[in-house]
Amino acid sequence: MKEKLNAFRFMLERNIRLYFKDRLTFFFSMMTPLILIVLFLLFLRGVYEDSIVGSLPEGFEISRSMLNSFTGSWLFSSILSTSCITIAFCSNMRIDDRLKKTLRGFEIAPIGKFALNLSYTVANFLTTVLICLIVLVISLIYLAIVGWYLTFADILLVVLNILLTVSMGSLIISIVGVFIRSQGAMSGICTLVSSMYGFLCGAYMPISSMGKGIQNFVGFIPGTYSTVIFRQAYMHGILDEMGDQLPAQAVEAIRKGFDCEYYFFDHKVAPWVMFVVVLATIAVLLAVYIAINTRIARRNRPATSATNVDPA
Repeated sequence: MKEKLNAFRFMLERNIRLYFKDRLTFFFSMMTPLILIVLFLLFLRGVYEDSIVGSLPEGFEISRSMLNSFTGSWLFSSILSTSCITIAFCSNMRIDDRLKKTLRGFEIAPIGKFALNLSYTVANFLTTVLICLIVLVISLIYLAIVGWYLTFADILLVVLNILLTVSMGSLIISIVGVFIRSQGAMSGICTLVSSMYGFLCGAYMPISSMGKGIQNFVGFIPGTYSTVIFRQAYMHGILDEMGDQLPAQAVEAIRKGFDCEYYFFDHKVAPWVMFVVVLATIAVLLAVYIAINTRIARRNRPATSATNVDPA
């Protein structure tokens, strides 16, 4: 047991170090956050500001600090909601080791296939969480400069949601990775997830601006609820501040228009229901992950045992 634990710890540390040393893998995993920042600076910031100002009742206005804080909160909630999934997808070292044939050597090591696969999943989870926490720190610095309206509870909620959303992403890619056999398939999946997930979860554009059918469809995607949780945590304080200066109807319109609330088939989804959806999804993914890896371990056990039979 001690030997297996040491082997697991070695693989865990090795996978984390290898990820940060592989510049190409790190670059591709950071592509989505970089795209969002560029889109925000070049296009979206002005659109969001004009949308907020245009929705204000005649005779009312908000300060530049509040406007910058609102758009910044939207930006970083979008970045985190997508990064938790896309970085997890693009930083799974097990797939890279399989494609490079390195995995075959590790599979004969005295660690066991289940523990070996678990080391990749845990390393993927930890590296993704670390990068997302760095993004969180950057967002806090930015909001402290342009306008601070967060509470300590809001920050804790963001951290909790990072852990939950990254768990979903790491489990999904660990399950999907079992069936990936080529670099082309891996690149295609990363490209598809990086481009499509941001739209489907409402990171690139508000869900409320989509068609009614699409709004209802994205309600079946668990990532939608984690995105709304990020929105609520980041924008809770600024919306409360707006509520002290603007009519309630105007604030409610902004809240709905920027996905701080979500309606599934015209029924408002409560925050605790969103957490239940995310937790239930993680539970299902974990069960599937355990079942698949247990089956793989059992399928290879007889072959391993056969090679260890004493010829005498």
